Amino acid sequence: MNEIMINDNYFNRELSWLEFNQRVIDEAKDNSNPLLERLKFLSISTSNLDEFFMVRVGTIYDQINAGFGKKDFSGLTPKDQIKKIFEKVRVMVGDQYSTYNHLYDHLGARNIRIFTYDMLNEEQLKFVKEYYKKVIYLVLTPMVIDSGRPFPLLHSKTLNIGIILEGLRGEEILGTIQVPSVLDRLVAIPGGEGENFILLEEVIKSNLDELFGFKILSSIFYRITKNADLTLDEEGAEDLLETIEASLKQRKWGMSVRLEIEDSNDLRVVKRLKKEFEIDEEQIFLITGPIDLTFLNNLYGINGFDSLRFEKKKSISIKELDNEDMFQAISKRDIFLHHPFESFSSIVKLVEQAAIDPKVLAIKQALYRVSGHSPIISALAKAAENGKQVTVLVELKARFDEKNNIFWARELEKAGCHVIYGVIGLKIHSKILLIVRKERNGIKRYVHLGSGNYNDVTARFYTDIGILTARPEYGEDATTIFNMLSGYFKPEKMSKITIAPMNLRNKLEFLIDRETENAKRGKQARIIAKMNSLVDRKLITSLYMASKEGVKIDLIVRGICCLVPGELGLSENIRVISIVGRYLEHSRIHYFYNKGNEEFYISSADWMYRNLDKRVETMTQVEDNNIKEELKDILDVYMRDNVKGRVLLPNGSYVRADINGERVSAQDMLFDISEKYNKD
Repeated sequence: MNEIMINDNYFNRELSWLEFNQRVIDEAKDNSNPLLERLKFLSISTSNLDEFFMVRVGTIYDQINAGFGKKDFSGLTPKDQIKKIFEKVRVMVGDQYSTYNHLYDHLGARNIRIFTYDMLNEEQLKFVKEYYKKVIYLVLTPMVIDSGRPFPLLHSKTLNIGIILEGLRGEEILGTIQVPSVLDRLVAIPGGEGENFILLEEVIKSNLDELFGFKILSSIFYRITKNADLTLDEEGAEDLLETIEASLKQRKWGMSVRLEIEDSNDLRVVKRLKKEFEIDEEQIFLITGPIDLTFLNNLYGINGFDSLRFEKKKSISIKELDNEDMFQAISKRDIFLHHPFESFSSIVKLVEQAAIDPKVLAIKQALYRVSGHSPIISALAKAAENGKQVTVLVELKARFDEKNNIFWARELEKAGCHVIYGVIGLKIHSKILLIVRKERNGIKRYVHLGSGNYNDVTARFYTDIGILTARPEYGEDATTIFNMLSGYFKPEKMSKITIAPMNLRNKLEFLIDRETENAKRGKQARIIAKMNSLVDRKLITSLYMASKEGVKIDLIVRGICCLVPGELGLSENIRVISIVGRYLEHSRIHYFYNKGNEEFYISSADWMYRNLDKRVETMTQVEDNNIKEELKDILDVYMRDNVKGRVLLPNGSYVRADINGERVSAQDMLFDISEKYNKD
């Protein structure tokens, strides 16, 4: 039985997430993916693991330090989880570096080379020494640790070199130097065909004699990861923005949760670092390659190697939105958007048009994660400058985007927008835009509802969905939501949109239970649900009950899945598939057969406790029949994916879907589906 299977009915959340990251590594190992794409997957797996340690592992250590020993619903205590996590991650890291070494050889065969210092020829050595002298040396800060100079405060994830120096009396002295993040880690060097590089840390390590006035006895690379999970006293905060700004500064003081260190026979630096960081042996990872493989993402972008990347695909433009006034087009019918298969520029264009349209009176929008140079933000600021009533809900607590969101919140305020910094005790994760326009027949509301962040960058590689509509019932619901978020208004009745934490959980339970009751009566019953994560115990229990009564259930879950599928007497009617491919699956779509009166919903929420009870989320019922048909086609192609689809087994492991006949790659076929529904 797979190690993530502890309780017979539930998989452990953390171990299930590690299974997801393994699927990302498997894409790096997949020979059918182009070489540079495989490097990118390996880089992503490293970045994923960094965040996992900073947030999830950090949280579990907080529980242990607080004396919390209660088992989770998979049957594991926090200490049990830590033990199993480190066992699994140790194997995973070994897999990452064996994959890296394999891809390293393939890079060389394609004239992309990463040199070590001892591999440089005379010309390259001269170039590197000159670069070190004129650039690198000027930004380095060598530090020696003694009674007058304590060990420095190191930021999480920074790459460093630990050094043992021989003192004047022969004693061993610890030194450290940070590899500067302000310089490119990949240093381009001359010589030969193709592209040649050396890593910045290699250059520094080979020139340490020039930095310290003592003999170098030993030197190794290391990187520390710290707990970055923030605890906020929102109730006692007079100014949420200032409270979050202050809490961000606390991250550098977080407890050390992982130490990655260059594999070496000389353990003197390891012993000193272990003491300095107050870290246990189980938290130390000896790395047989470059520490921190996220640099591979920079290698991915080198010019002249297009054949080593996926073929570029162009997003489809929505014809009505291109050929006529956008408000007229939305008034005629609901318009479905599926990114990146259909261009996100339509949303940007809509906000930009609203900003300069003299008939537009107000714009209201909820923002969770936006890009560094967001055209949405620029358009909202312009709208305010043009005298429109602009209200923007900026979620300051979006993890690792807090600093960016604080900056944009202040910029919007400067432009004259009303900015709301979230809701105490909740994160605003809903994706909603409301435009109020004065027209010939009175005031009309235009609404966009979706699953994705209003981020023009991530829209290129996240799969997300949304609907543009001018139906009055959606406009009324959207107005109610914004009034609720900006004031103390409590919605009593909603027509087409269901909100968390008010009633989204109850709505989902009702929809699942309705299928269960229909199956009990001998009627056909069917559920299809696509999401990022399935963790919520109550909903999983409802799905088990539905399965026992004969409801056929297909779940398309990209990441964490705590539900055990295919278990006789429990979940034999449930199939779970995960799609990991070129694009990050991020859309949430739910289908319920409902005795033939089929219902479709799109949502911003995953089926997790935090989304249903601790966040402001939306789930929207789809009314347009054409959109329903397209959603049905989308779900069908996902369920048939036998190229990037992995099926979850009852023991917690994933296997490639069987290829019987036609090869089906959902992410490729979704371009065809978008073309089909956007023809004249």
